[in-house]
Amino acid sequence: MKRLIIAIDGPAASGKSTTAKLVAARLGYLHVDTGAMYRAMTLKVLEKDINPQDAKAVALVARTTRIRLLPNDGGFRVELDGSDVSEKIRTPVVTKAASAVSMVPEVRQRMVEEQREMGKQGAIVLEGRDIGTVVFPKADVKIFMLAHPRERAVRRSKELAAKGIATELDELEKEMAERDSKDTNRSISPLTKADDAILLDTTNLTIDEQVDFIVKKAKEKLS
Repeated sequence: MKRLIIAIDGPAASGKSTTAKLVAARLGYLHVDTGAMYRAMTLKVLEKDINPQDAKAVALVARTTRIRLLPNDGGFRVELDGSDVSEKIRTPVVTKAASAVSMVPEVRQRMVEEQREMGKQGAIVLEGRDIGTVVFPKADVKIFMLAHPRERAVRRSKELAAKGIATELDELEKEMAERDSKDTNRSISPLTKADDAILLDTTNLTIDEQVDFIVKKAKEKLS
């Protein structure tokens, strides 16, 4: 049976991570959260007290940084230079700086190389912002997820609240809009829907409905 490459792209809090993880579980595939890789690089930059806007300094750090996603209890853990940073990379500070770090060409080159290596054998679900356009432009199934900005802010607020982090919805929505603008307008690997990607608006969908939709598309491709 063909081992598919499934690419799921979209902005923050559109539902990518949870959906991709469950789709991978249903199909028996590997799940790769590419955003976690960029967050890990961002954490390294911040821990070294480097300005995320200093592209040259960030590029130097990227050359000697090792980031790995390893299976862990049905999900994965993120290792940065051998240390588990799965929780550290989800803080608002890292989130805010991630766009600047991910725009550095050397960082994207390193991450794309790693992602392509992981997907060489297929049977993989990758989620991010440029999977269907740059990393795997010939992916078997391409999905572009989006949701209403307010709904995305509500989702992120709940996610942070579960970790004991209080936030203001208006501020979260503003921060997401700013990141969307940066990701969409950057010159390198911008966030954009691939011409052959299937649009999936998750605003009023349950997680199960999102997963069912993508699994159905995958099975159609397999048949």
